Amino acid sequence: MTTIKKKYNISVEATLEVIGGKWRCVILCHLTHGKKRTSELKQLMPGITQKMLTQQLRELEADGIINRIVYNQVPPKVEYELSEYGDSLSDILTSLCNWGEQHIIKQYGDKYAVLEDNILNK
Repeated sequence: MTTIKKKYNISVEATLEVIGGKWRCVILCHLTHGKKRTSELKQLMPGITQKMLTQQLRELEADGIINRIVYNQVPPKVEYELSEYGDSLSDILTSLCNWGEQHIIKQYGDKYAVLEDNILNK
């Protein structure tokens, strides 16, 4: 337990503090499909800068949502995966993806007209 430093008006604020923002849910959704190296995440998310990706990964790791796995080899290899705690977000992430897909269909008719071709959109 940590010392209480702040108060929330509603508990969803605590959720959004951890998974909110433009990139965190996207990173987490990719990690629900298994371990990824930083370069793989960057390739799956072409709109994110390397600096932002690194920052988001560090913050998610600090929050205990993801694990950073360092392999002792040359060249160095690092992978990220959902922690057990982070895996508890899977249902939430699936619901967000499903809602987003329905929203896209409602707005644009054809989801493939606006969704990138990647593993998450199959």
